[in-house]
Order: sequence, then structure tokens, then C-alpha cells
Amino acid sequence: MSRRHRPAHRIDPADLGSYQQAMRRVLTCDLITRSRPRPGVLSHVLRWADELSDDLRELFGHTLIATTEHVRLVREPDVLDPTQRQVFARAGRPFDRRRLAYLCLLLASFQRSQVEVSLADLIRHFAPSANAIEGLGYDPTDGTHKAALVDVCSWLVDHGALHVSDGSLEAWAGGHGQADALFDIDHEICEVLFRPSRPVQHVTGVAGLLAHHPDEPTREQTARRARRLLVEHPVVHYADVTPDVADALRVPGVAEEVAHLTGLAVERRSEGVLLADSGGLFTDRPFPGRGSAVNRTAGLLLAKIADRMETARAALTHLPLTAAPTAHADLIARVDSALPREGVVEALAWTAPATTAATPEPATAPLIEQGRLEAMVDDLFAEFGAASFTAAWQRDPRGLLDAALELLTDLSLLRPVPGGVLVLPAALRYRNIQGALPQRPDTGMLPLGLEPEGT
Repeated sequence: MSRRHRPAHRIDPADLGSYQQAMRRVLTCDLITRSRPRPGVLSHVLRWADELSDDLRELFGHTLIATTEHVRLVREPDVLDPTQRQVFARAGRPFDRRRLAYLCLLLASFQRSQVEVSLADLIRHFAPSANAIEGLGYDPTDGTHKAALVDVCSWLVDHGALHVSDGSLEAWAGGHGQADALFDIDHEICEVLFRPSRPVQHVTGVAGLLAHHPDEPTREQTARRARRLLVEHPVVHYADVTPDVADALRVPGVAEEVAHLTGLAVERRSEGVLLADSGGLFTDRPFPGRGSAVNRTAGLLLAKIADRMETARAALTHLPLTAAPTAHADLIARVDSALPREGVVEALAWTAPATTAATPEPATAPLIEQGRLEAMVDDLFAEFGAASFTAAWQRDPRGLLDAALELLTDLSLLRPVPGGVLVLPAALRYRNIQGALPQRPDTGMLPLGLEPEGT
């Protein structure tokens, strides 16, 4: 380009809010169709398809696929992101390895010549492939296998890849007689659900599917990476990124461009930067939120952790934070250790070059020990009563603690380490979260200012 790209430069100020809403939809919804996430969204996004495509390509390096029937954003990923497992989930439960494998095998079994397929025929084609994989398999008499297949088929229906034209998946799952289901296949949706940057048969490791960053990236390449971090992560800590990315985020410019695109607000602190969303919609993990015992417990834990840090700061142990590049390299090595080698086309294989980019400066964070976390949850159960944490968790405080810690880890508020968790700077943003928590049951009596011990 002969001049520097300005985000949303063609948008009339009176239409900017509509454009920003469309941008937020594209960045937070993995697939937009006429019915998903709800009717009307597709037509709204398509109104801005050209402008969205230009801005996403120039500022992020992403590719927007937009047709009259669907919109899909193909991202240029910098790192492996465990939080993306929420994309593959049903009823809020992320897919396990079996479900992810079944999903890939089912998509691979669809033939372009097929317009429709019955569930019985689908299983007939799918089962031999599953049974050929050691440790996977498909046994129709195994309830766990059947439940996994139902979840995968339901996910494909939810995303419009399959349409039930006759019968019922639920009836088949319930084992009612000779129940079956007939599906129409939408091959265009199937094709865009998985769009890697390179064919998986042409890479020798998972790093080959990530964006390649040269040892000395240009200023614009660094800025693109910084923008991608801002929209993909709840908060970007300077200690987790390389010095060039941290410098790009510290000065006004990059974050403000993304804020202008999305309608979010920039918040800077000495430890990092984030984009705040007062509407609470620019996320796949709303927090704080109502209705979920895990979400509420996570908030209560943060409040207790903040109390601990304010009253016993000098007594807290501080441990070094593992540099993000080092942790990511270890994750890549673990994934690659399980990759099959026989499927790689050696003549076309590409290996991601090793990089020697500078690592972030070392940082430390306070440790909250596992025993203290367990005591905090016990205190919460004593204070609010076990019934306050729903039937699913009232007899499993340790399981609830694990689920809450997992959520807070995904939100970049805590980081697990052997023996406990490290408290990241953004966690103290929620030190006054008590005001948003459920109140004690109303007994019909007004307090006198003194409460009995233990209430």
C-alpha cells in the first residue's frame, strides 16, 4: 500500500457503531449462518463484508470468507491456544480427544457426490476408520462411544454442516427400536469448518500450521501480532510477549486501532494492556457472570485471594513466571510427539524454521498454595451453604475448585504451578467483586447490625 492503512477509514461516523458490532461478531463467532448465532446477524455482517475483509487482512493478516449463506474468519494463528477448545463443545462441555477424533473422521467420510446420508450409512463408513486407529475405535454397544457420536453429530447440525430432513438423532440415541435419521449435507460449510494455513499432510509438526515470524520482523509484522494478541486474549501481559511486541503495545497506536475497529476501550497498566468490553459480549467465557456455579465460585475465589494479598502480602512467596515462548515450545513438543509420520508427503513437507526471537524479561508472581485454595473453598461452602453451589457441585467442593481454577487460568488471571497457582496482575481487577455475588437467603428478618458467628 502506498499509504498507511487506517481502520474503518471508509465508514461514515454515523454508521461506525453498526460496523463495530459486525466486527465483534466476526471475531467472536466461529461460523455465521442464516440461523447462527441468530437470525439477522448474517445479513448485518454481509452489509460490511468488503470493509471487514480489508481491515482484517491489512491489520491482522486474517482472511474473511463471506458468501450469501455463511461468513467464516480464517485466522492467522501465532501460537497454540488451549482456550480455543470452547469452539468444539456441546452444552458448555469441551470435546475430549474421542469427540475431536470422531469429528475429523466424520467430516472426512462425507463424499462430495453425496447430497444426503442416513445415520446408519454414516456409521457404516465411519466405524472402520475409527476402529483402524489404535486406542480409538467405535463400538455401537458402548454407551460412551455412542454419546460421543451424538455430540459430534449435534455439533455438525448446530453449525449447519448437517440438516436433519427425516427421523431424529435423539430417538436413535435413546435406542428406540430401529430409529434412524436422514441428513442433508452442506458441503460448503463442511469445507470452511477446517481451513488450515497448509495441508496437514505437508507439515512435519504442528508449528507448520502457525504464522511464521522471522527473526527480525518488520514493524508492521510486529504490529499485526500485537493486534492479534489483543483480540484473542483477555489481557496481554508485557512479561508474556517479546520486547518488540511489548514496545508496540506500550505506546499509543496499535491498541487504539483495534479499539476503533471493535468499539472496545483500551486499559493500560504498568504490567500490560487489555480491551475492556462493558457489554460483556466480546468473549467466549463471560466473567463475571450469573447463573453458573463455576463462574460465581471463581469470582468468590478472586475476592478471597485479593484479601489474602492485601493482608499478608509480605508473607507471600513469589515465584518466577515461565516465559511464554518456553512454555509454548514445550507444548509444541508434546503435540508433535503424538503426530503420525506415515501420512506426511515427504516431497511436499515443510518444517517451520527455528526462531531465535528475544524472550521476555523474567517476572515473578505471588503464589497461593493448593492447601490454602482448598481452605478458601471450604470457607465458601460454610459461609453460603453447600446448596448454593447447585446440585452438580454441592458434594464435590474439590471438583468445583478445579473447574473454577481452570476458568481463571483461561482468563489469564491465574497460572497453575506445582503446589498451587500464581496470581497474575489482572486478577486484582476483581478485588471488589463481592458486590456482584449472590446474597444470602432472605429469612424475612432484618439484621440488627450483628450477625451470628459463621453466617
